[in-house]
Amino acid sequence: MAEPDAPGARGDEAERDAESPVSDTELGASGDSEMELLRSLLSRTLGLGGEKPEKVLDELSLEGVSRFLRSDKCKNVVCMVGAGISTSAGIPDFRSPGTGLYANLQSYDLPYPEAIFEISFFKQHPEPFFALARELYPGQFKPTVCHYFMRLLQEKGLLLRCYTQNIDTLERVAGLEPELLVEAHGTFFTSHCLRPSCRQPYSLQWMKERIFSSLVPKCEKCQSVVKPDIVFFGESLPSRFFTLLQSDFQKVDLLLIMGTSLQVQPFASLVGRVPTNTPRLLINKEKTGQSDPLMSLMGFGCGMDFDSDKAYRDVAWLGECDAGCLALAELLGWKKELEELVRREHAAIDAKAARGGEGKARGGDGESPGASGESPGGSQDPTP
Repeated sequence: MAEPDAPGARGDEAERDAESPVSDTELGASGDSEMELLRSLLSRTLGLGGEKPEKVLDELSLEGVSRFLRSDKCKNVVCMVGAGISTSAGIPDFRSPGTGLYANLQSYDLPYPEAIFEISFFKQHPEPFFALARELYPGQFKPTVCHYFMRLLQEKGLLLRCYTQNIDTLERVAGLEPELLVEAHGTFFTSHCLRPSCRQPYSLQWMKERIFSSLVPKCEKCQSVVKPDIVFFGESLPSRFFTLLQSDFQKVDLLLIMGTSLQVQPFASLVGRVPTNTPRLLINKEKTGQSDPLMSLMGFGCGMDFDSDKAYRDVAWLGECDAGCLALAELLGWKKELEELVRREHAAIDAKAARGGEGKARGGDGESPGASGESPGGSQDPTP
């Protein structure tokens, strides 16, 4: 599972590729990648063979980051995002006291809140998950300022990759190219039969029709339960995650971390994968990613250092993610461009929703927003 990653952020559910069948070769490659990740983290944490820290920001502030972003030294930005970038779209995060998803699951008769996203519980009792999915189904929400800021990075040729814990598919709706997106905790975009000998694939539209008919989706071939390809607790992350991080985190010039508590592994450990001299900007409600000694020794220390006298590359901007992106965009001279992009894209989504409603009123084949899995910004990738 993931962290305050909204149910479009099912990143919270942590660890397995519940999508297409995984071959033995892929499993082996994934295992090798995980071991290499652990070795690298231990090496960095213990200071073995690493680069000598060098200050590349002229100031440890948002202004300093903006000047670096505008310079010819910054060509590849990697974004790491969690549920906090989707809360302004109306999707709750997981852990906020009182308002988070886990605080409001009493009606589902669960042994404990996290059970709703545990694969073992789901196989025995799939009904609570699908009831929740009806409430939070992708296609009912619009991307936020934060999502469109990443779209601008893409358009300006600066986005190397976006690693998201979210399963709300809002990155896709905002227009991020699929090849620039790593959905670390899976996606609602596709689904598969859970029976290992079957694994029949199903589309987003097929799944939506059954969820909104209050049915537990069953495979048309073998009648086993069909599950969206989101990563539940007890499952492995997609092999794409481990494959791409090997090269991406060697090329990255700036790491932009937004809306995540960095509590769920192995996603959180990516912060420690960047080269020693790569600046890291956190835009979040609170500081996170600072390692305790034990976690660092185990190789899972993010190593973020915002406040000590040894701080040389980490910057924290505290507040709402949208406000942080607007502040950074203003310093970059992109604010008007960003605001216009948001206005234009939201208007297009509203227009599409209106057309869908009119079609239904006429008895046609109109669809609700997001029903097709597409949007003006690009193909959509749902979230529970």
